[in-house]
Amino acid sequence: MQNLIHDKFSSLFGGSGEFYASAGRVNLIGEHTDYNGGFVFPGAIDKCMMAEVKPNGTHFARIYSLYFGEGCFFSLDDGAEMPSALWARYVYGVCREMMGRGARIEGFDAVFNGDVPIGSGMSSSAALECCFAYALNDVFQCGFPLLDIARLCQSAEQNYCGVRCGIMDQFASCFGRKDQLICLNCKTLKYEYHHFAPEGYSLVLIDSRVKHELASSAYNERRKSCEKALAAIRSYHPELETLGECPRVWLEDVRGLIGQDDFMRAEYVIAEQGRVLDACDALERKDYRTLGELMYQTHFGLSRIYEVSCPEIDFLNDMARKLGVTGSRVMGGGFGGCTINLVSDSVREEFISETRARFKDKFSHEAKVYEVVISDGARKL
Repeated sequence: MQNLIHDKFSSLFGGSGEFYASAGRVNLIGEHTDYNGGFVFPGAIDKCMMAEVKPNGTHFARIYSLYFGEGCFFSLDDGAEMPSALWARYVYGVCREMMGRGARIEGFDAVFNGDVPIGSGMSSSAALECCFAYALNDVFQCGFPLLDIARLCQSAEQNYCGVRCGIMDQFASCFGRKDQLICLNCKTLKYEYHHFAPEGYSLVLIDSRVKHELASSAYNERRKSCEKALAAIRSYHPELETLGECPRVWLEDVRGLIGQDDFMRAEYVIAEQGRVLDACDALERKDYRTLGELMYQTHFGLSRIYEVSCPEIDFLNDMARKLGVTGSRVMGGGFGGCTINLVSDSVREEFISETRARFKDKFSHEAKVYEVVISDGARKL
């Protein structure tokens, strides 16, 4: 990938720049909890966005994406028009957020590529944001610590791309370490690393190659539901700051004050907190059976209570259970994308081949398979 990027960079801009990369991520358990101030359990993966970057002495960013097969040109002056291409808005948003925090970002040339699949729940957007934020922070000596980079990338996605995301994706992309999952408290941003290189098991993602149109709007709707439930609970318990730290009994106090959908969304979030902490404990004991069962419980909650699954994903989860996979669930925002599966070596080949065949028979298109390894996050190459 690095050679392809440099060949394009040299042909477009001449010379050479510095190389940077930032990873996609998986989340073993703890979905839709980050924006509720709860716990998540992600890790960076061995798929990344990579860029070659060099200052160009102007007030313009000139970027070519091998990943999307197109270029973009935008001004860094105040009031400059935002680019129309969504991928370019992520980079533009990162620049604006850095400049809004006092950084002096000048013109630069860049070419980037990546192998994080789009729409699969591995957070290609956070990988792109963090790659450029890490690069520009280094190239222009802005001095932002890694946590600030994660936060400004989250703000870029919220303010320039319209997704009210939590901090998990950007945090994992920045703080990822090889063979380590991160138990992150999204309210306090305190975190612990947990070793994850399970002997005899691997992480297999099955990509349904489905991304329904309602995914982004439904994500925001789920967040609004959680906010409504929190507001109702706080009328009784004003000291409560986030839904992620709410005792289950407090939710029962407001059952008659909020809609059934809002109640269900909050019910899922509160239950998921316990599962994340139980999963951390199970991993420390190397109790992969318990860990896997918690993943199945999360999928049930996401499908039936939070209602962010779809027929294709539920089919993949059912197949995993039938074929003896240790743990499986939908990963990411939902309504398509991937299942993440904790698979023992003894069933991996049968699981992959049978799932591919049966999925194609039922849905008339093939699912993609990705085997991922927990790896390092944002870095200079």
